[in-house]
Formats: sequence, structure tokens, C-alpha cells
Amino acid sequence: MTKGPIPSPRDQWEERYRSEVYFYGTEPNGFLADHVGDLPVGRILCLAEGEGRNAVFLAERGFSVSSVDLTRAGVDKTLRLASARGTAVDASVGDLADFDLGTACWDGIVSVFAHIPKPIRIDLHQRVTRALRPGGVFLLEAYRPAQVGRGTGGPPTAELMMSLEELRGELSPLEVTFGAETDREIIEGSGHTGGGAVVQFIARKPLV
Repeated sequence: MTKGPIPSPRDQWEERYRSEVYFYGTEPNGFLADHVGDLPVGRILCLAEGEGRNAVFLAERGFSVSSVDLTRAGVDKTLRLASARGTAVDASVGDLADFDLGTACWDGIVSVFAHIPKPIRIDLHQRVTRALRPGGVFLLEAYRPAQVGRGTGGPPTAELMMSLEELRGELSPLEVTFGAETDREIIEGSGHTGGGAVVQFIARKPLV
């Protein structure tokens, strides 16, 4: 029997987000919700935003929010969710491997469960440090390698996950204000359901 071509990551995510159901729900990530007060008021960019739950949450709280996701389906659902909530998000389709974050133009950048190959991630995080304005804040939550095999969410391999030590190095010279590796209960739609081994990270760009 001849097997068909293996779907690309983009195609896999397009298929996942094509449903009317929000795969990760419509409520914000818990770590972001708990630490939204750490983000400076102003322009926020949400990376790998998926179906828009975090971007819309921030827009509802008065931030000027842009988002980027690999999929057209995810962006369309972001725009629909924003409209349904009576707010607005500037959502665009883009690949984090080469997406132009700009220079010194964001007050905050948010990365929630954005799992990409390590070489791309390292380059992305260098672009994040350049893209933040002085005093700008980067907030991240992701799965760490201890998540592999739990079956409660996240990528299948440790290579797509990250550790606190790696983040400290990749995001230098940002000043870390919060960093932890912990286990917590995560219920976010059908995509994240149960105990998760996560890394949590908040860092600020120096003023000078």
C-alpha cells in the first residue's frame, strides 16, 4: 500500500484549528492571567497565538495587541473571538522562523506553549530581545522535557521543549524577574488536560 505524503506542521495545525470548537478553549493561559500585571501598558505581541484566547484576553484589558500564528485557520478564529468579545486584535499569519518582530517596538511579548525546533527558538529569542523596547517585558510558559509521556498536552519529543537554564541563556541580556520549573494542573480546552511539567519565565529589557 502506498502511503500519502506526511502533512507539514502547518497543515497539521490548519486541520486542528479548522473545527468550530476552540482546541485550547477561549479562556487565557493561567500563568498569563496571574501575571498580566507584570506587562507594561502598551503594545503587546503574542507569538504562536493559535486561536486567539490570550490575545483577546489582553485586548479586553486595554492593551494594543498584535498576534502571529502559522495558520490561516487560527488567525480567522482569533478575529472571530475578538469580534464576539467586542474588542480587536491585529492578527496575522506568519512563520516564527522568519517573522519580522521589528526593533524596539513592543512593550511586551507573550509566548505561551510555542514549541518550535531549538535552532529556530534560539534565533527567535534573540529577535525577541531586539524587538522589546527598553523596559519591555517577555512572558513565557512552555512545557519542559519532564512532560514527555504524560499524555496531557505538548509536543511528543523533548527536543521541542525547554528548560529554565536554556531560557536564561537564550534571552540574555534580559533581566529575569520570575523563573520557575514546576508542575501544575492545566485545563485548556481538549488540547491541555491534566498535570503539566512547565517552565515559567518573565524577564525585562534593561532601560539602558
